[in-house]
Amino acid sequence: MMMVLCILGTYLIYRLSKKIYGKWPFPLFHHLLLAPTLLIVAISVMHVSANQYLDATKWLTHMLGPATVAFAVPIYKHLPTVKKYLGTIIISTITGSLVAIFSTFALSKIIHLKYDFMTSILPRSITTPFAIEVSKEIGGLPTLTTVFVILTGVIGGVVGPSVIKWLSIQTPIAKGLALGMGAHGAGTNKALEYGEQEATFSSLAMIFAAFITLLLGALLIPAMI
Repeated sequence: MMMVLCILGTYLIYRLSKKIYGKWPFPLFHHLLLAPTLLIVAISVMHVSANQYLDATKWLTHMLGPATVAFAVPIYKHLPTVKKYLGTIIISTITGSLVAIFSTFALSKIIHLKYDFMTSILPRSITTPFAIEVSKEIGGLPTLTTVFVILTGVIGGVVGPSVIKWLSIQTPIAKGLALGMGAHGAGTNKALEYGEQEATFSSLAMIFAAFITLLLGALLIPAMI
């Protein structure tokens, strides 16, 4: 019974958050930020512990993997275009991944973050399932990593379109790669508002960045920290 209530409650709160953000597109009302806030309030009022909630909804977390794989559908539909720009995609995602890791590492050092905190936020620029695995591998806290992945996605999804407009970025590949690299899942969702091609390249950027960061998690990141 607890599982049904928690899953149904999570779904309804998410749908409500999307409607609120659709009506009032204020950054603090973004559904990826508003939904967790409302969930915290709900489980606190119902006196449900965090562990009880996580146990009841664990299968939702397991669905992140298949959801990420589903991004392969638009990629397949635009395969000729993807092949044409494959070199650009690879160079862009490698550069973006390195910038994300080194900038996070530098800022962590500047403000003297503790080791476990720093290792938790280093993989913040990739989608959640991969970020959790990288976090575990380098000694981070997966729960904290998830929080920063969401924050990165929300901020990138909200700020990204303004940056694209300010820089007068016009091509679908540039828009897609920028949103996918800068805001992973949330960015891909935003890219879909521009068009299917933008969503395709955003998906590719998100997937390539995830694999690149997984490799760096085993090679580069341990050497840095």
